[in-house]
Amino acid sequence: MEAKTLPGWARVETSWPTRQMVEGLRRWFLPFADPEVASWSASARWLQRLTFLWLAIGLVVLFSASLPMSLADHGDGFYYIKRQAAWALLGVLGYGAVLRMPLKWWWRLAGPGVLVCAVLMGLTLSHGTEVNEASRWLALGPLLVQPSELVKPFLILQSSRLFANWFHIPWTARCCWLGVFVLVVGMVLLQPNLSMAGLTGMTLWVLALVAGLPWFYLTTTALAGVTLAGVSLLLKDYQRQRVVSFLNPWADPLGHGYQLVQSLLAVGSGGLWGTGLGMSQQKLFFLPIQHTDFIFAVFAEEFGLVGSLLFLVFLLVYGGWGLRVAMAAEAQPALRLVALGSTVLLVGQSLLNIGVATGVLPTTGLPLPFFSYGGNSLLASFLLAGLLVRVAREVDRGEVIPWPRR
Repeated sequence: MEAKTLPGWARVETSWPTRQMVEGLRRWFLPFADPEVASWSASARWLQRLTFLWLAIGLVVLFSASLPMSLADHGDGFYYIKRQAAWALLGVLGYGAVLRMPLKWWWRLAGPGVLVCAVLMGLTLSHGTEVNEASRWLALGPLLVQPSELVKPFLILQSSRLFANWFHIPWTARCCWLGVFVLVVGMVLLQPNLSMAGLTGMTLWVLALVAGLPWFYLTTTALAGVTLAGVSLLLKDYQRQRVVSFLNPWADPLGHGYQLVQSLLAVGSGGLWGTGLGMSQQKLFFLPIQHTDFIFAVFAEEFGLVGSLLFLVFLLVYGGWGLRVAMAAEAQPALRLVALGSTVLLVGQSLLNIGVATGVLPTTGLPLPFFSYGGNSLLASFLLAGLLVRVAREVDRGEVIPWPRR
């Protein structure tokens, strides 16, 4: 039977959607290969490059840190890295969606997003899955959802919209959204997650400060936050023990100070140049949760003081570009607050995590963005990075010319 050959017009008609699909997938999954990137501002291009460099380094470090636990717990050395890679693909999709939609559309979704996450956080208090004595996750089949991570980009968007237009919004709307913010921070604190509640509250406070809200509100809020944190430390014995053990972890090296002692041993063992990729000894079941909260200790052991300093320089450069974008958006307060909030959460959380691993700060449960294992954290980090790049693109579109005064 002779095979039939499609006519030329039919071949063109069937191949064109395929080419469009391939081009669309390439732009979604390889944003740095998008031809439109060449027309972006220098800030947008460099922030995108740094974001994917951050991810690449993080995946390599996570594979090294999680390999022993993957083999021991699941019999598969690639168990954690495969799941992290799958979340990374989802994060790239979210990142691409943020880049391709104007921020005015995301501001419309911000309010409902905050409210949905608040409802989900409420459900974690009654139906949450408990991990390490904390109920922060909702189990949706095999998938664990952490609303306290996913709410961060929506909080940045909604708070920037509220604070940038503070003096033009009715009192009722102001009070309602401030109440929602307090509710969100309070539920994070009840999970319990003091570190995440503190980071979220401080970020909102910094945005309100930059937006120029009256000092009375700022001072009152700061005093209330400090008081609430003090009450939490008094009521939660394990939180109080963390602060005490942080001051002198060697007083109880096999008890409350065990995590920090093992982390310090890992950091110190790295020396100047490190032991080499994959050669960490502390990750061999000495250092607890080495693939999440204490992953920087493994990084410091394998790459040494030089590698750690280079990573700090990387964070400094990333934060510098983020602040540059925020300063360039001075004429557009809402955009400036989005850029500032995204930078604070990405770089500030990284510095807090490093401070914990090196014994500068009390032990907390904050992951290291793009490094620590956890799909929700990785997805939230991608969305925040996407918001930052999106602001850089929108700021570069044109200069706002003020109307001349007579």
